[in-house]
Amino acid sequence: MAVLQDFCKLSLEYLKRGPNPKLYQSAAQKLNVQPEVIRNAVEGLVHLLIRSCKQKLNDLDFRDSMLTLGFSEAHQEILSAFFENKKEEILNVLNNYSHDLPHFKDLEWRFEVQLASRSLQHQITPLITMKLSLENRRGSVAIPGEQLVLQTDPTNLVHLTQVLEEALLEARSQHTRRFQRYIK
Repeated sequence: MAVLQDFCKLSLEYLKRGPNPKLYQSAAQKLNVQPEVIRNAVEGLVHLLIRSCKQKLNDLDFRDSMLTLGFSEAHQEILSAFFENKKEEILNVLNNYSHDLPHFKDLEWRFEVQLASRSLQHQITPLITMKLSLENRRGSVAIPGEQLVLQTDPTNLVHLTQVLEEALLEARSQHTRRFQRYIK
């Protein structure tokens, strides 16, 4: 039982600071196994904790998962108590690892046309000027981000629109949705 509690502590350290081969080596010597076995066990436990937190499992669902994985009743008790006690800490660690990318807030645009100049009387030069406002989010709080001013001609804007529409179609594909589900 103490060994499982030590593995729980190792898995929390793994989440916070990454793998620690020295600790795995000393644990392997105590248990007379290869360090690779210790590392795999810790990584498996880390994966279990991360998936359980992401799925927002309650105590009963977590115990059912343990039962499905073949843990004994005593081991289920230890793992369940550890999960309940450290769930918030694990979620905080996972939130710190998430990337805070700017999000779209607003787009203002203007269509400009230069009809002629002194040297070229019959030239028309269309330009589209856009002001893109982005914001960062920390939880439910929006933090003002940056504003980008972009200028392009209609031909390039049409091409950019086509590329973005293709990307949206790709994002809706089965393959991408499966990948996104795995990440969450």
